[in-house]
Amino acid sequence: MNNRLALTFILLTVGIDAMGIGLILPVMPGLITEIEGGTLSEAAVWGGVLSTAFAVMQFLFAPLLGALSDRFGRRPVLLASLLVMALDYVVMALAGAMWILLAGRLVGGVTAATHSTAMAYVADISKPHEKAARFGLVGAGFGVGFVLGPVLGGMLAEYGTRAPFWAAAALALANAALGAFVLRETVTDAIRRPFSAARANPFGALRQVSALPGLGALITVYFLYQVASMVYPAIWAYFTTLRFGWSEATVGLSLGIYGAFFGLVQGLAVRPAMARLGYRGTVLFAFGVDIIALVLVGLLTSGTMVLWLIPFMALGAVGLPAIQGTMSAVIADDAQGELQGVLTSVTSFAMIVTPLAMTQVFAWFTRPDAVLYLPGAPFLLSALLMVLCTVLFLRSSVPSSPH
Repeated sequence: MNNRLALTFILLTVGIDAMGIGLILPVMPGLITEIEGGTLSEAAVWGGVLSTAFAVMQFLFAPLLGALSDRFGRRPVLLASLLVMALDYVVMALAGAMWILLAGRLVGGVTAATHSTAMAYVADISKPHEKAARFGLVGAGFGVGFVLGPVLGGMLAEYGTRAPFWAAAALALANAALGAFVLRETVTDAIRRPFSAARANPFGALRQVSALPGLGALITVYFLYQVASMVYPAIWAYFTTLRFGWSEATVGLSLGIYGAFFGLVQGLAVRPAMARLGYRGTVLFAFGVDIIALVLVGLLTSGTMVLWLIPFMALGAVGLPAIQGTMSAVIADDAQGELQGVLTSVTSFAMIVTPLAMTQVFAWFTRPDAVLYLPGAPFLLSALLMVLCTVLFLRSSVPSSPH
């Protein structure tokens, strides 16, 4: 029962975190234009800079927070970060200049690095054969939050571009208050490990974890997968606004629809997929779905068709928990925080690369003097990256199920 309550709190934490992030996505193009002026293509470039700043801090701090949670416990790391997150949203709600917004994104990247701690908490309370399915539940919690966040953000945009930031601050503060009452500590003396500076930075931690048999190749695949799939949050608001003329409310609704199907797939389809296809088959199925979806989004000219495509796009969500579960199952119990910190840093490094690259590609192919006008170019590039990811995965040695 205690484990179920703990898992419920983590799912709520991830869901509320996703709501906070999703709330602000629909208003970012308008907010950047409001502060800086200029065209939507120029706003997209600024959006890439802000997303990259967020990701850099997440990349740098995820292993540190993961290592701290292995030493001092998951509870203090999670609660402190939530309080700072709430304050950060308040600062961004009041931002009147891009440098303030940039500073807010830098701090936000540090607080978001606690995702690794949340995943380590799930690993702490799960048996090896439960981990992949429970990681899928965490993904489902994120999906539910992502359903509510963008839809609510699009609705709140009617009250101004700052309203979603105030709502995100309130959610983070409420979540911290809830955690103070219900979150129990899972790091005991039996699995507590001394703090090591070598393991607390992304490069040292990556070197330590990658040295384990088979994990180096899987981490490479994980990185490529994240780069390719992150094209959606990196460019979606700018792409759909320019390509289909969608309003902020419609952008939020489309993200909400995707989040709903994403949550359903990760909550209900991960376990059956792995039982039927195995870990390797599940990942390959997901990659195939992603490649087809990316090509179609890149080429379709009808916003209605893209909306109808979303349920198919979401099927690819079964792949990530399978990769995470395989890696977690071969790591010792006292290193779960370190592994999840590494994975969060790898994700963050992908977030560094993707927004900068994809917004630049978008701007290049949508500017007035573009040789070829192709707003969907970032999605086609991501499809090629996913093909490369698939080839490397096929050459790796992946067990069909965890031990």
